[in-house]
Amino acid sequence: MKSLTVRLPDALLSEISREARRRNLSKSEVVRERLSRGRSASKESRATLESVTDLIGSVDGLPQDLSRRTKKISSRPGMAAAVLLQAASG
Repeated sequence: MKSLTVRLPDALLSEISREARRRNLSKSEVVRERLSRGRSASKESRATLESVTDLIGSVDGLPQDLSRRTKKISSRPGMAAAVLLQAASG
């Protein structure tokens, strides 16, 4: 296994050290786990996006260009979600 030297902010290093002590692991093991989790999470979010790309733009009942209604939608909290839900249910 190759090694890599990185500089971390004090707060992050303290967090890693605490986790390593708590779990009785080396700091290197904690860092390797976190890097692996980050990589798999990135793959999962990419897979999720790919699974719905064919649906993007396919909701009936919405204006062709939602940017025309940005003031109306953004001036009322929750309005964008309500518009999307209404279109999806109707």
